[in-house]
Amino acid sequence: MSHLKKSFAAGYACLSAWADLLDRINVFPVTDGDTGSNLRISLAPLRDSEGNCKITRNLLARCATGNSGNIAAAFFREFCQAESFSDLAEKAETGRKKAWQAIAGPCAGTMLSVFDGLASVLASNVKLESIYLPLSFELQKAVRDTSQILPELKEAGVVDSGALAMYLYFDGFFRDIAGQNDRSISVFDLFPGKLAINSSFQPKATNGYCVDAVIQMGVKDTAVRDSIAELGESVVLVQDDSILKVHLHTPDPDHLRGQLGSFGNIVQWSDETINQEGAGQRLDAGEKPVLHIATDAAGSLTREMAHRHGITLLDSYIIAGNNSRPESLYKPEQIYPLMRKGGKVTTAQSSTFERHQHYQSICQQFGRSLYLCAGSAFTGNYDTAITWKKENDSDNLLTVLDTGAASGRLALIALLTAGYLKNIDSPEKVIDFALKSIAECKEYVFIDELKYLVAGGRISRTRGFFGDLLSMKPVISPTGNEVRKIAVVRSKDGQLSFAIEKLNSHFDESATPLIMLQYSDNKKWVGGTVRQQVKTLLPKADILLTPLSLTSGVHMGPGTWAIAFKPYL
Repeated sequence: MSHLKKSFAAGYACLSAWADLLDRINVFPVTDGDTGSNLRISLAPLRDSEGNCKITRNLLARCATGNSGNIAAAFFREFCQAESFSDLAEKAETGRKKAWQAIAGPCAGTMLSVFDGLASVLASNVKLESIYLPLSFELQKAVRDTSQILPELKEAGVVDSGALAMYLYFDGFFRDIAGQNDRSISVFDLFPGKLAINSSFQPKATNGYCVDAVIQMGVKDTAVRDSIAELGESVVLVQDDSILKVHLHTPDPDHLRGQLGSFGNIVQWSDETINQEGAGQRLDAGEKPVLHIATDAAGSLTREMAHRHGITLLDSYIIAGNNSRPESLYKPEQIYPLMRKGGKVTTAQSSTFERHQHYQSICQQFGRSLYLCAGSAFTGNYDTAITWKKENDSDNLLTVLDTGAASGRLALIALLTAGYLKNIDSPEKVIDFALKSIAECKEYVFIDELKYLVAGGRISRTRGFFGDLLSMKPVISPTGNEVRKIAVVRSKDGQLSFAIEKLNSHFDESATPLIMLQYSDNKKWVGGTVRQQVKTLLPKADILLTPLSLTSGVHMGPGTWAIAFKPYL
């Protein structure tokens, strides 16, 4: 990347911290609640300080997902080529034009208006030391105006989600360039009354699929672009030499794939149902709990589960090849097949700056909050949160607990605490309950092959080789400040027998515990054989089947599974 790589990463961090809010107010062009998530995926290449411009531009085209992500990619593929402040005006103008051209039916009142405002201010030759305030005011105005320009936004009573996202990005970007170290103004103060959807708003229903495809073409062809633009709705086309990135909405993805195949070789394809369930979610003041819960995505909680229980997830990153993405926005089927083929998959912490932005965002959105942090033995998140709290939390809004947990145990602590919170009006009682859950919840993790721990440097190559040779399958328990090896078994049947024996030692058949079963790439076996045996032993148990956290899965490998529960004491 350029000499501005730190600023590109800072902008991404600021956008990422507000992604859940962006999802909540996502109305245009479709109310499907994914603008923030899509932009976190699409712009993740900008956070990679080790990349170079050519790789970053290519990744921006290939990683872009959703309407907002593809439009933003069209802009940032040009903007990221800036090497210094003096380059920004030219690159912003080129990016602005590319973004407008990428959309089959462009309109003002979206992130395009923010790009226009950015290019206009930069073209006025404002000096670096005085750029921040005039740029900030212009971009704020562009965002405010969106709620009057587009009828859907006016009816919903919100600003455009994509426009707000770009304001957040550029605010972080230019604060970093200009050395603005003072605390930024809350978006709730900047856009009062425009960050929650009106209770009377009814989103327009849509039936269809969101398609993202990459087509390898022989040459650039304007006629081809025009033809593709007629094949669906919300069409965005981004050209990268002989590669054409296509985004559109269609009622029939199979038929569309055949049509697109006539223009070239489809080298990348995804289609997902446009999901409007939970879109346009509202946080009514009267329903606000006394405490908001946040936890690390290193726990085995999907984003859907976290949303359902009102929990904020804080991500680390999974890096697969050149691709980096927030861990909760990857799917297991995107990771485990690659690992089994010997592909390089690693994990990375979010930057300290990004984590600080998230803590600030949580407190501004929800007030008093409880952060159930992954164990200090696994991450530095606890120390980072405590440092932020000492320097920024004079109102004592954020309580931070080191759970000593990860994967299912961390998820179970968060779920149990969220359930307890629903009927409690005392933050202190909720915190005490969380502390008890931390002390009581247990987890056993069953590892299938040691070679993945070897690849991650967690055991020696010699030990891993002989362990696999002898079919050794360790059972571990992440507790407190360590990961303890509890036992070694020699087969899947041995793993299951061990799990059943542990459950039997804690519960009688009349017990009604919550038991979390976690799978990697073995959902059929865990959800079938394992679940059935647990149900036979404990017929009244509430058994929750969920993916193992990808952080854990990447470290311990395909074939791993786990069980977490809270014993009766």
